[in-house]
Amino acid sequence: MSDPLRVVVGISGGIAAYKAVGVAREFVLRGHEVHVVATESALRFVGRPTLEAISRNPVETELFDGVAEVRHVALGQSADLVVVAPATANTLAKLAAGFADDLLGTTILASTAPLVVAPAMHTEMWQNAATRENIATLRRRGVHIVGPASGHLTGNDSGPGRMAEPGEIVDAALAALRPRDLAGRRIVVTAGGTREPLDPVRFLGNRSSGRQGVALAEAASDRGAEVVLIAAHLEVPAPTGVELREVATAEQLREGVLAAAPSADAVVMAAAVADYRPEVVSEAKIKKEQQGDELTLRLVRNPDILAELSASPVEGRVVIGFAAETEGDDAALLELGRAKVARKGCDYLVVNRVGWSEGFATERNAVVIVSRAGDIVTRADGSKREVADAILDLLH
Repeated sequence: MSDPLRVVVGISGGIAAYKAVGVAREFVLRGHEVHVVATESALRFVGRPTLEAISRNPVETELFDGVAEVRHVALGQSADLVVVAPATANTLAKLAAGFADDLLGTTILASTAPLVVAPAMHTEMWQNAATRENIATLRRRGVHIVGPASGHLTGNDSGPGRMAEPGEIVDAALAALRPRDLAGRRIVVTAGGTREPLDPVRFLGNRSSGRQGVALAEAASDRGAEVVLIAAHLEVPAPTGVELREVATAEQLREGVLAAAPSADAVVMAAAVADYRPEVVSEAKIKKEQQGDELTLRLVRNPDILAELSASPVEGRVVIGFAAETEGDDAALLELGRAKVARKGCDYLVVNRVGWSEGFATERNAVVIVSRAGDIVTRADGSKREVADAILDLLH
């Protein structure tokens, strides 16, 4: 393990504060020194003894404690990393404006360490123009934004605004310490799953949530790249700070990729693209009363976007494809990947196993990456953010 870091975990006053305990615990388990700075509101959601037991250090809250030691700036000055989780809409606004009316604010202003914030709030607050502008301001200043995810909120509400999971926040925070090694690079990422319409209400689709592609776009942006995210039906929010181009079908994805690829330094094809589409799309809903007990669909093959892109190479551009396979045997899975990279002609192929409970719609992934020659370049197993960084390391 690398040398232990001195990490400040800031906690603001939202219901997601209970999950901050997991953030502090994860840093401690990874061998780092954790100091919690909690707002008074945060302590109404999670108790000081819990935070002190988990962090193994006193919880700091008061701006006027330790004045002789200049405590209000000392924590920030000595930090290697500052993480705010959860970051409420109020906290984001204060950070964007540079407020320093509490210990958390002064700690952040006094620190030159990377700042990582994990927003958490109701959907309407997250989508409010003021919050979006505050997020954009923080990103321009180099602040790393993790999430939010989409899911159940307090009460019966559900939607974007749920704080990212502790492990994901810690992964992203540690990744923020990496150099911005992709600065000046333009990277196109595809994400999600295409849908091929049968009629105005039905489609052929797949189980991709878009998590891996979104993790790739977010990681590339955090590492300094200019990112174009071409997304089909994401089930997780797209990261802020990237150019989002939404598509629906495989043909629309093809058009988007071919339009964006000529100016790209790298194209990462993480989307799950339908191999076939209905030959005929009904203009009206298909009625079972008219079809009887059986319905026959005639499917035609969609264009092979990855092969088409690889067949028109651009000097200096790297093309990375994905292969999702259900093969259970590791050796056989690898051979499928080698055969596919030979057919496609891309520079690298990311091979991952998928099934009913792995690969798609999960928080983790395990991949093996092969070169055009079929050689194993690397393996990665962990959160989708960890896998994303391993993939982007190919661009060095």
